[in-house]
Amino acid sequence: MIKPLEKFLVEIDEGGWNVRSSATDYPENWFIPPHSHEKHQLIYAIEGVMVVHSAQSQWTVPPSRGIWMPSGEVHSIRCVGPIKMRSVFVRPDASLNLPAETRAVSVSTLLSELIKVSVDFPTTCEADSRQARVLRLILDELTILPVLPLNLPQPVDRCISVICEALHRDPGDGSTLAEWSVRLDLDEKTIQRRFRKETGLTFGQWRQQARLLLALERIAVGEKIIDIAGELGYDSPSAFTTMFKKQFGKTPSDFFK
Repeated sequence: MIKPLEKFLVEIDEGGWNVRSSATDYPENWFIPPHSHEKHQLIYAIEGVMVVHSAQSQWTVPPSRGIWMPSGEVHSIRCVGPIKMRSVFVRPDASLNLPAETRAVSVSTLLSELIKVSVDFPTTCEADSRQARVLRLILDELTILPVLPLNLPQPVDRCISVICEALHRDPGDGSTLAEWSVRLDLDEKTIQRRFRKETGLTFGQWRQQARLLLALERIAVGEKIIDIAGELGYDSPSAFTTMFKKQFGKTPSDFFK
């Protein structure tokens, strides 16, 4: 049974504890609408892929990876397939060493097992109990989460948004910057400058990241590499695999292992 979001938010925000884990399983294509928490959150799924959106970015999150979401940050979550979500919530004053910005992170085997164990803990426990020690270790692990390149900045500029929205609709679109310049009646250098200002990436880098993150979603639901490569505008499966490994450090077939 999936608890109503409003009720869940009240339980999390009003809880007087420092650290707490929660477990919820969601069906394929489930959407959690925009919301925020008064506590920090590690959004983590032991199975399935999530796409997490905030006002200015989105993250594609496969298993063994997570999103660190600071308190007060409005976000929504789309479940690409069935999801087994195991979140950790932390009161902001529980530690001074926690990240201050949203980021994609790697979740170690140790942290994963600690989270799985702690989801059944009571909301209060004795200070020197096993439960308290596990929660303190989780807090320690949260301060050393490795950052991963799984985000796609979302521009505010109207002209740049036109390009990005077109590439979301058709990620295989190979239009050059010169062609976009003609369509938008805007100088190529101006487009490139705005891209960097809005996203921190060049036009080519943004398109490449958008394609690779979409590839993660499609791989997760069992699509074939040869089909993904063609639809996303790559010349061959090997060209796609090379770029994928360059960005994520693993081949597509190894990434979800």
